[in-house]
Amino acid sequence: MRVPLSWLREYVDLPATETGRDVQAKLVSAGLEVETVEQLGAGLKGPLVVGKVLTIEELEGFKKPIRFCTVDVGTANGTGEPQEIVCGARNFSVGDKVVVVLPGAVLPGDFAISARKTYGRTSHGMICSGDELGMGDDGSGGIIVLPPEYEAGTDAIALLELVDEVLDIAVTPDRGYCLSLRGVARETAIAYGLTLRDPALLDVPAPNSYGHPVKIADPRGCDRFTARTVTGLDPEAHSPIWLRRRLQKAGMRPISLAVDITNYVMLELGQPLHAYDRSRLEGAIGVRRAHEGEKITTLDGVQRVLDAQDLVITDDRGPIGLAGVMGGANTEIADTTAPPETGEVQGTTDVVIEAAHFDAISIARTARRHKLASEASKRFERGVDPQAAAAAAQRTVDLLVLLAGGSAGAGVTEIIAPSAPHTIAMPADHPDRVAGVTYGRETVVRRLQQIGCDVYGQDELVVTVPSWRPDLGEPNDLAEEVIRLEGYENLPSTLPTPPSGRGLTERQRLHRRVGRALAGAGYVEALNYPFLGDAVLDALGLPADDERRRTVRLVNPLSDEEPALRTTLLPGLLTALRRNDGRGSHDLALFETGLVFRPTGHETVPVRLPVDRRPTDEEVAALDAALPDQPRYAAVVLAGAREQAGWWGKGRPAEWADAVEAARAVAREAGAELTVRAERYEPWHPGRCAALFAAVDGEETLLGHAGELHPRVVKALGLPDRTCAMEIDLDLLERAGAGVIKAPRISTYPVATQDVALVVPSEVPAAEVERALREGAGELLESLRLFDVFTGEQIGEEHKSLAYALRFRAADRTLTVDEATAARDAAVALAAERTGAVLRGA
Repeated sequence: MRVPLSWLREYVDLPATETGRDVQAKLVSAGLEVETVEQLGAGLKGPLVVGKVLTIEELEGFKKPIRFCTVDVGTANGTGEPQEIVCGARNFSVGDKVVVVLPGAVLPGDFAISARKTYGRTSHGMICSGDELGMGDDGSGGIIVLPPEYEAGTDAIALLELVDEVLDIAVTPDRGYCLSLRGVARETAIAYGLTLRDPALLDVPAPNSYGHPVKIADPRGCDRFTARTVTGLDPEAHSPIWLRRRLQKAGMRPISLAVDITNYVMLELGQPLHAYDRSRLEGAIGVRRAHEGEKITTLDGVQRVLDAQDLVITDDRGPIGLAGVMGGANTEIADTTAPPETGEVQGTTDVVIEAAHFDAISIARTARRHKLASEASKRFERGVDPQAAAAAAQRTVDLLVLLAGGSAGAGVTEIIAPSAPHTIAMPADHPDRVAGVTYGRETVVRRLQQIGCDVYGQDELVVTVPSWRPDLGEPNDLAEEVIRLEGYENLPSTLPTPPSGRGLTERQRLHRRVGRALAGAGYVEALNYPFLGDAVLDALGLPADDERRRTVRLVNPLSDEEPALRTTLLPGLLTALRRNDGRGSHDLALFETGLVFRPTGHETVPVRLPVDRRPTDEEVAALDAALPDQPRYAAVVLAGAREQAGWWGKGRPAEWADAVEAARAVAREAGAELTVRAERYEPWHPGRCAALFAAVDGEETLLGHAGELHPRVVKALGLPDRTCAMEIDLDLLERAGAGVIKAPRISTYPVATQDVALVVPSEVPAAEVERALREGAGELLESLRLFDVFTGEQIGEEHKSLAYALRFRAADRTLTVDEATAARDAAVALAAERTGAVLRGA
């Protein structure tokens, strides 16, 4: 909402010394988002005057039309003689009044004006367009042609109101009343402690039976409709300069007098209006829901197919407007003045003014359904004051009579669906308890009355909410009003006091340990939006029956391409990896820990928890039942070099084993031991995919997968070659862990190292051999590490050699060679029994 300061001063007697910056500071303190204060006419310096075109000479021989003009500027040039000016514009004639800037003046943008020779003549100044004066688009697209009543030599800076300050306010959805000068003026008056001159306080005639007939078929969609008639308008009447300038400053383009007046009143009072050409209406105006498949051509010239939920304005022919959004072309105000014999449309002389109140949700859905946001819909969907409709209609009638010479019709149509004012019961000290500050009853009552509330009661207040504040629905809303008007900056900074004996849960501690472990291993955390679409699931190659395709769909998604909550962390991480690779970072290792969402099939509409007390256990349980399962996962993705090359030696590319090692690092933080097995699982490469298992509640459970992604997935997502990934369920891992991780015991006795090389069939996983060695070695085994894998003719076909380093140590003595050898032999024997392993060279 753009608010010219000069217009705002009409409703609030601001001190003359107050600047736009001062008002901005006050409104920001009151909770409004005043983004900028635009200085109109900054740097503008006269003389800038009204001139009358006396002669026009067309200059020949140039690539574009050039005109040499003499212009009467009165005595502004110091001589009283006509001013000679060269101009290329052609939308003015001899006798027209124009805006002339004389030598010595400076236009916006530090454009100094001087006499200069051009096109073989000397131009002593310039005839100005709106753009050159910083006025914006006025619809003419050329030189400003003024009404004939202004005298030559009149100061055009004051006439055109070129110097002003405009506050640009980002109005939040709950502050719809501030999409009007009336609403912003009310906030300004409160901020300065001044009196508001409410422009809606007008004498409005009582409804009668002589007005234009109106029929409301859907009182829920339209609970108030006012219709007024003005006849005998002058078709040649144009909007005065002050009206056009106010519209331009507020960011709207002047169109025609009737339309400009409705826009002006909308900006002033916040009530959208619509003017119908009465000669083009057939029968009564109606309001109803559209019939499925009905069509209407709106004012923008687009034919639209209507939905059965659309609220429409009708006459006997059918729809003539989308209620609260845009009017129809078949009742548009005509501003042509062609003579009757030409057969063209005549200028409108009789109009019917509509000022109605429509259901906010219905208007919002219609505007989005048809992708047709308008100034009217923007206001209706945020909440319009229903009681301002009659005043807005009266203000429009008054301006049409004043500026277009019309006569107000005696008929006044007003249809109102009965409704009671909204009241809220609130303890007088409720704002005190919310803010932690003692305001007192008098302050609370005064602040609520300032925003328009009627307040009754002593300790228990009964507050009647003003009609222009539909956002005030609960005691906390009223408390917020008191707090913001008293000043957020006056609230003390206090830290919440948590109850003693509570800290992080084990789930939270594991989450943090995992993040630190992965960061320590060289991974960078990447936080992603928890949304995905079917396209990325297709790119991952997931089968149609894969559980990850069962998603929770959002009713109002941020993006139509990602309408569902994620069931895996990989899409977001892979997108981040692709983006960084495309920007030149090719050696990447990213991780994320976060929630995924799995539908249970038993979700219900969530209950609305109270805000004035702690929810009961039953209410919390009902809320939890309405939610999908939300397990916490950890995932990593890798591409490029895992170890950089340098003077120290060759580097090493990231591979599937690094993804498996990331899973082991995560498992170590939970005190769990993973079992790794080969498996086929999308989106991983079928020959380089590891399934991750651990014992959960005594049963071996699948926790996740790790490995290299399938080449088809890499190609579909545009990823670097040989991209690897790992994903694991942290909640299951926590249950598989040992709980509190104990610090290792450090022995002072020496270690005994034994190396063994075992030959096993190629299909035997190294993890099974390792498990057998650990179990067979017994308690003396401190650690076991696979340090070499060898295949070749010496081993035999379909076999491999696994070389392990076994470290033995006792806590209370130095092991003998015989003890270490016996432990090693026991480990080898059990591995041979379970996996068919044979000592290499035996």
